[in-house]
Amino acid sequence: MSHKADAPFVPLNIAVLTVSDTRTLETDTSGQLFVDRLKAAGHNLAERVLLKDDLYKIRAQVATWIAEDVVQVVLITGGTGFTGRDSTPEAVACLLDKQVDGFGELFRQISTVDIGTSTIQSRALAGLANGTLVCCLPGSTNACRTGWDGILAEQLDARHRPCNFVPHLKAAQPCESRG
Repeated sequence: MSHKADAPFVPLNIAVLTVSDTRTLETDTSGQLFVDRLKAAGHNLAERVLLKDDLYKIRAQVATWIAEDVVQVVLITGGTGFTGRDSTPEAVACLLDKQVDGFGELFRQISTVDIGTSTIQSRALAGLANGTLVCCLPGSTNACRTGWDGILAEQLDARHRPCNFVPHLKAAQPCESRG
């Protein structure tokens, strides 16, 4: 049900954060998928960071991006499970001005096709903070593909109707990639 209006495409400045105790930038296929998809869509990579599963380091990085004028979207992959080290939702939720409840609900709904009832263990979430959309997805590359292709590609496109997130984001000038 994709609707493209006669509105212009607006390239967004998107930061990508991978949360993992085991991956490096070279082995981070999930974060790389986001980078590849956002660039292919015409958006700008504002920065790419990989952090260990540490609630306070995650929170500090996301808070920095929320406070920056240039970052409009933060995509986070990893740390959304139930192990003792998974703390991305706890790190991020307190930073949000408004939660986008439908994001996690829709992500779990479309994930059912691939992983069945295991989708109930996804703690995917999203929200808005200071004009920045922050989205937390599981660390698997397939989950990131599902999230981008099934939700984010349309919701980050100003031409998508009847609504998208672009009007809710802070205005920012194009940035040069730091990632």
